[in-house]
Amino acid sequence: MARTAKAAPTVGIVSLGCPKALVDSERILTRLRAEGYDISPDYQGADAVIVNTCGFLDSARAESLDAIGEALKENGKVIVTGCLGAEENVIRGAHPNVLAVTGPHQYEAVMEAVHSAVPPRHDPFVDLVPEAGVRLTPRHYAYLKISEGCNNSCSFCIIPSMRGKLASRPVHLVLREAEKLAEAGVRELLVISQDTSAYGVDLKYEPHVWGGRERRTRFFDLAEALGELDVWVRLHYVYPYPHVDEVIGLMASGHVLPYLDIPFQHASPDVLRAMRRPAAQEKTLSRIHRWRAECPELAIRSSFIVGFPGETEADFQMLLDWLEEAELDRVGCFKFEPVEGAAANDLPGAVPEEVKQERFERFMEVAEAVSARRLEARVGMETEVLVDAVTEEGAVARSKWDAPEIDGVVHLPGGSDLEPGDLVAVRILATDGHDLIAGPILAGEDAADDDWDL
Repeated sequence: MARTAKAAPTVGIVSLGCPKALVDSERILTRLRAEGYDISPDYQGADAVIVNTCGFLDSARAESLDAIGEALKENGKVIVTGCLGAEENVIRGAHPNVLAVTGPHQYEAVMEAVHSAVPPRHDPFVDLVPEAGVRLTPRHYAYLKISEGCNNSCSFCIIPSMRGKLASRPVHLVLREAEKLAEAGVRELLVISQDTSAYGVDLKYEPHVWGGRERRTRFFDLAEALGELDVWVRLHYVYPYPHVDEVIGLMASGHVLPYLDIPFQHASPDVLRAMRRPAAQEKTLSRIHRWRAECPELAIRSSFIVGFPGETEADFQMLLDWLEEAELDRVGCFKFEPVEGAAANDLPGAVPEEVKQERFERFMEVAEAVSARRLEARVGMETEVLVDAVTEEGAVARSKWDAPEIDGVVHLPGGSDLEPGDLVAVRILATDGHDLIAGPILAGEDAADDDWDL
């Protein structure tokens, strides 16, 4: 007798916020696919919609509430999860008709809500899930979350109250996931957490066996093991603790990418103390110089806050001077805004909005000039790039100095025969101040300009 196919229930998902939230969405999608649900790309085709929210800043909270409202209007059956989900009263106050509200990384609760709204129709013949899970990123790169939560108590941040204290994943489980991703064709792993360099401290760096060797649940051991997978390894959200020095050697040897994403936030000791951040920035400058002496190709990106309560013009000028001396490759800047529940809201010395804007513009002017100088120094270098997209005009790739979506790109004119995920040897030909332009490294004098060396 022929088996009658049943229409699978369908769920849509809206994922907001940072890459850590994106990984949460991917895990939810993987669970949905494992239970036989189809994933809808739009509201109309979905039996229910999950909105994974962000609640870090008031502007992000507003965006999340707007997204929930849009999903309710377009679909009607909405399940809310994520950081803003920790404040159910806020969500239900704005949108009382949502089906369920859960907090961050509460996957079981999300699935229970889905089961209640749209019961699964299990079919063992068709419920197939890729070994590496379901992902929202392109096939050739993936985010690898190594921990949840944070032990820091920065006065401007409410992440610990939403996501809890640091909870590291045991090293062998992280490496097993990374290995599956590499086997599935991922060429770049982007390591993320709230505090990557604190990885494993909550587990007392417990050892586990992976790849025939004992590995500690520790930042250096993880980076070293990931470097054995023959993929790009990019480290994000790294606080400049002393033991970070150990990883610079892995970068100098090509084991992991020469790239550090460090949220410095400011340079004035007074502002850093008010932020409850490490205040010895002159020592940080010395360490940056030592890192670059050991690994000249090192690229550093960071984020900063201007207009923090109590920030004086002298504090701000100190930040500009520090930025010039540190010569950071890529920089993001935020104007301080209060976040409900953050201790910084009660600090004296609120900076007027027009002053925040003026300082933001001055900061970005300096940061962009520094970044342009750093890019100009890359011209003439030979390197390898990872192709992200291809058009009729050529290809768009990234270098080892550029993370997806937040940094620049490398334009490859004439590279239209390439494919996303290709690793290409190139020579940097020019820069437009933000991105790089590159051409192929020729195999010999008679090689054509469009002979790409794959």
